Amino acid sequence: MRVLLSTIGSRGDVQLILALAAKLKELGQEARICAPPDFREWVESFGISFVPVGQEVRQTASRPFAAQGPPTPEQMRQLMEETVAGQFAAIKEAARDCDVLVAGMSLQFALRSVAEWMQVPHVYAAWCPVTLPSPHHAPPPLPWVSTDGTIDNLTLWARDAQRWNDNFGAALNSSRASLGLEPVRDVRSHLFTDRPWLAADHVLGPWIKTDDLDVVQTGAWMMQDQRPLSAEIEAFLDAGETPVYFGFSSMSAPQDLSRTMITAARENGRRTIVSRGWAEVLLPDNEPDCLSIGEDNLQALFRRVAAVVHHGGAGTTTIAAMVGVPQVVVPQIWDQHYWAQRVQQLGIGTAHAPGAPTADSLTEALRRALNPDVAARARSVANSIRTDGAEVAARRLIDRN
Repeated sequence: MRVLLSTIGSRGDVQLILALAAKLKELGQEARICAPPDFREWVESFGISFVPVGQEVRQTASRPFAAQGPPTPEQMRQLMEETVAGQFAAIKEAARDCDVLVAGMSLQFALRSVAEWMQVPHVYAAWCPVTLPSPHHAPPPLPWVSTDGTIDNLTLWARDAQRWNDNFGAALNSSRASLGLEPVRDVRSHLFTDRPWLAADHVLGPWIKTDDLDVVQTGAWMMQDQRPLSAEIEAFLDAGETPVYFGFSSMSAPQDLSRTMITAARENGRRTIVSRGWAEVLLPDNEPDCLSIGEDNLQALFRRVAAVVHHGGAGTTTIAAMVGVPQVVVPQIWDQHYWAQRVQQLGIGTAHAPGAPTADSLTEALRRALNPDVAARARSVANSIRTDGAEVAARRLIDRN
């Protein structure tokens, strides 16, 4: 069986579909990944074929920490036309001779249409429950869409569906017409399907059943990272008290974020490991209580730190929960707000207020996360986090063919 897995997103999105691709390969299937060109070398290092789609996404790290307002209508129209047409061209080529197509996360405009054109099965997979329509929660917040908190969830989801139609409907149907396909009226329902998969842990991100969607929750798609920690990291870990990890992955960062993080750790009497991330966060000084690192094995590292301060990506949140380390989540966009809330609700860490943290706010959030009761709760919840989501998903794909 040949499977195409596609995503339009950052490293965290690609890492999740890479976990599924690796599991499919382990089970004797052929997997191919279609993703932004940033990730070719990384994906191919696992012996998995790669097809680029769209533009490099790493440039987003240079943008301000808080998301900017929307583009003008004309800019949006041009962007959507180019994005959708580019996806149709890339997916059509990448899907050649494939038996099933899998779309990871939203903004996958072409995959279902190409599957329909090829007459092969397809799956839409979400990483987070809150991104799927439900009367039990509101849509993920958009920075340029404000509400006063009095509008019910169904109305908010109806407005969300209208935005999908307004922004993407014309471009999607134009590309569908080029394949001889009928137009769609409801873009979001077309993309998400009525039986989406949810690649999130059942404890960390549970789905509440609804009448409208038959959601298949596979569990989070995680890949076992076997890389050893570098000698530099091992030496730092052995040189003093257990440090705190700070990392915002592919998110952008304000200039003073590094100093804010170091100050918060020092105020709590902790040493610091700072991941440079896509924003290339640099240490504010050369004191020996800080270490700057690149993209290392977080599954191993998180087991060796006192707390993890991060942006709230699905993968990072799941890894921290899986190894039982307290978290401080500083959400910025989209589903990160949900993961921050879940960490707080489960008692396994602290949800920082959205936006750029201050030294005082981060010091207090970290202080709460370092409470021994939170650490004990994190260890307890870790026993319930499943690690077989990628295998569950892989076997479902195999069994349906």
